[in-house]
Amino acid sequence: MFRSGAFVAEQCEPVRERQVQPNGLDLTLEAVFEQVEPGRVARGGKSVGERERVEALSGPDDTVYRLSPGAYVVRYEQVIRIPDDHVGFVYPRSSLLRNSAMLNTAVWDAGYEGRGEGLLQVGHELELEAGARIAQLVFARADHEETYDGDYQGENR
Repeated sequence: MFRSGAFVAEQCEPVRERQVQPNGLDLTLEAVFEQVEPGRVARGGKSVGERERVEALSGPDDTVYRLSPGAYVVRYEQVIRIPDDHVGFVYPRSSLLRNSAMLNTAVWDAGYEGRGEGLLQVGHELELEAGARIAQLVFARADHEETYDGDYQGENR
């Protein structure tokens, strides 16, 4: 069973009222990165390739990322805590899809805590404003044997 947006909001910070949806919480953009060095996913471990923060255009009222087609790593503003008896899923907001962009994510296990990331694939030039709602986090109740205790616990805090 999926939980209400109000429940999800209780597990995240910072949260603005407009982010709370009936069935989840809109996650907002903190920063955009480009991977500049190879990473590695092997049988015995992994390493994340070096990244560089994408330079943003700053105006009097906002910070905007102007993105050319390609792949980017986006970091969400919210610190998220997945409750022990839940699993989290992040989905792109339809405004990304309607602008030729797709956000890819993975399962967020029970016990995870941190400021997560997603893979943004941009098909056509796109401007993203820092603080814009780009994804929606939903929680479902889930049985489990253990909670998350991996390399990304507490990331980006």
